[in-house]
Amino acid sequence: MLEFFDNLCLVARQHGASDLFLLEGAIPQIRLNGELRIVGENPVDSADMTRFWVHCGGAERAYDFDTSYVASDQSRFRVNLFRSMGRRGAVLRHIRTEIPGIETLGVPVPLLTSWVGRRAGLVLVTGPTGSGKSTTLAAAIEWLNQRASRHVVTIEDPIEYLFTPRGCLFTQREVGNDTDTFAEGLRRALRQSPDIIFVGEIRDSITATTALQAAETGHLVLATLHSVDVIETIERLLRLFPTTERDGAVHVLARQLVGVLSQRLLPSMQGGQMLACEHVENEAATRKWILEGRIREIADFMQRSDNPRNRDMLHSIVDLVRRGVISEDTGLKAAGSQQNFSRALRGITSGAMSSR
Repeated sequence: MLEFFDNLCLVARQHGASDLFLLEGAIPQIRLNGELRIVGENPVDSADMTRFWVHCGGAERAYDFDTSYVASDQSRFRVNLFRSMGRRGAVLRHIRTEIPGIETLGVPVPLLTSWVGRRAGLVLVTGPTGSGKSTTLAAAIEWLNQRASRHVVTIEDPIEYLFTPRGCLFTQREVGNDTDTFAEGLRRALRQSPDIIFVGEIRDSITATTALQAAETGHLVLATLHSVDVIETIERLLRLFPTTERDGAVHVLARQLVGVLSQRLLPSMQGGQMLACEHVENEAATRKWILEGRIREIADFMQRSDNPRNRDMLHSIVDLVRRGVISEDTGLKAAGSQQNFSRALRGITSGAMSSR
């Protein structure tokens, strides 16, 4: 009945595509290493799309609807159903079930593993859609699973990676099936004797408030945000709070923030994509700047710091260029500023700028 879609899902997986784009009357496309490519020659038939919508529970939905899909080969996809000029469409993102080793991702392993080893606090992993935020946190949790004993409660939309208990006990909850919202799932999780709570995304003030309360009461909260860098992450999180509650949120965040890691994926010269990231670990100086509202001071701090636990995105990009992992053109586009990129590249090459 859904053979057409199962075949497309198989093609997408075989090519290593991150996304599959479907629209009535249009030829399917996939996103491969950030670029769009047409798949086949036949447009999506209206009757096929109707069957797919019904199967995914979207038959009674007038507008957008988030759900999931399991293909005939048991591969899993995150699905957004939508309408475009009256035509029904869907975007499917492949959910990779095998948790990668944290050392394969390109993240700072000693830093991130020390963060997930904490007993309390808030760890934020951020980046644009499709940058691997959930994968990074899943890999960090799996690293801990093999070394420690914790009760880990995850609240996801949808559940992506399925954890096998080794040292840790896992309670995995899916928004829409096991709980109504991220905020409700997080609030209920506090009654389930958790050590670690993984929140798939902080989207609103209620979730943000509960996440800080959980950290304040002795739990480690791991969460993602859609933000492009460390500064925007902190500013955006605080903007979620009503103005009447923001001062209190600032003080709790300054106390409970463990660190922020912001990441993006860049086209690699060897094919595929490579992760670039910036990160800051909360310490006396950053706590002071958060309390005083001088959050943009953190950007200069990351740029100047000799501590490898603090690093800005520009130096991560330049490091990838120098190692031959990404091209100079890719590095320049990612850096945004030709002047800053050129200075950093020359400075590191000549030894005038310290490599971190």
